[in-house]
Amino acid sequence: MKTKINKNALEQARALTLPTREASLNRETSVSHFWNSNRNLLENTWAEWEIENKGNILIPDEKLLDPRLRKAINEAWENPEKENAVADLWEEIIPGVYSAQFFDLERLAEFRKYLEAVVNSKIPKRAPYGIQLNRYGMMLDPRSEGHLTAPNFQAFYNEIMDRYMRPVSRLLLDTYGYDNQTFGFSIQYNPDKDKDLHAHTDASAATLNININLPEEEFTGSQVDFHDKTTGKTVQTIFEPGKAILHRGNVPHATHPIISGQRSNLVVWLYGDHMKIPRGGSSSYGSVNNSESKDIKREKITPRQRWSLPEDPKDTAAPF
Repeated sequence: MKTKINKNALEQARALTLPTREASLNRETSVSHFWNSNRNLLENTWAEWEIENKGNILIPDEKLLDPRLRKAINEAWENPEKENAVADLWEEIIPGVYSAQFFDLERLAEFRKYLEAVVNSKIPKRAPYGIQLNRYGMMLDPRSEGHLTAPNFQAFYNEIMDRYMRPVSRLLLDTYGYDNQTFGFSIQYNPDKDKDLHAHTDASAATLNININLPEEEFTGSQVDFHDKTTGKTVQTIFEPGKAILHRGNVPHATHPIISGQRSNLVVWLYGDHMKIPRGGSSSYGSVNNSESKDIKREKITPRQRWSLPEDPKDTAAPF
C-alpha cells in the first residue's frame, strides 16, 4: 500500500502552472480564479520561504532608508512640530512634484539581494499587467491578487506607507482625506522590453516612485517628463540610485525610452476609500469614481493630524 506524500507549501506553489500572459492581459476570469483559489497556499508559501531562508536573507526594515530622512521622520512622529525638518529634505521640481534621497546607498545592495532572492524563489507572483510594464515587476499590496505576501516584506512595506509616505504626502501635497488606502508594485525598464511609458496620470492622490538601482548599475535614456500645468512647461528629470520622486497623481508624466542598462523602481500610491482622489485627478490606469471624488472642505490641518494613522480599515478596491 502506497503512502500518500503531502508536499509542503513551497513544493505545491512551485508546481503551479501560471496563467498565460495573454490570459492575464485579457483579464480572463480564469486568471482571477487562479490567484484567489491559491491565495492561502501562496501566503503559507512565502511564510515558509522566510523560515527556510532565515539567516540567509535580509529582514527589511527602516534601517535601509536614508539616515537623514529616517532621523527627521522619527523626530516628527515624536513631535509633529518638527515636521519642517522633513520638508527641508525634499527638493521641489515643479509644483506638486518633489525629490529626495530615500534609500541609504550603503545598504541598498542588501535590499536588492533580498529582491533577487524573491525573484529566484520560483514562487508564483503576479506581474503588474494593468500597465505597460508587465514582465519583470510584481504586485506588493495585499489588495492585489498574487502579491508578495512575505511577512517581513509586508511589515517593511506598511512601515514605508504609514510612517513615511502618508505624512510626507500630507505635508507636501495636502492629501489629507484622500490617503487611507495603499497600493504598490515594482517595475523594470529594459531596452528590449518595457522600455518606456507614454504620457499619463495616476489613479492616486499621491505617487512615490523610488529608484532601487545600485550606483554601479548605470543606464542611459529613461528620463522622466513632468508637465507643469500652471506654466505649460515640461520639466525633465533623471532617477538616481536610491532617489524617490513624490508627486500628485494628477500631474501628467511620461518616461523616455531606455537606451542601455536597466532601471528598477518601486512605485507606491495613496488614495481615498473606494479609490477616491481629489477632484481633477483623472487617470489612464484603473477606474476612478470621479462622481465621488469631490473635494472635501479644506479645513486647516494640524501637524498632529498629519502625523497620525487612519482609523478606518483598508478596503479591497484596486486600480489594477
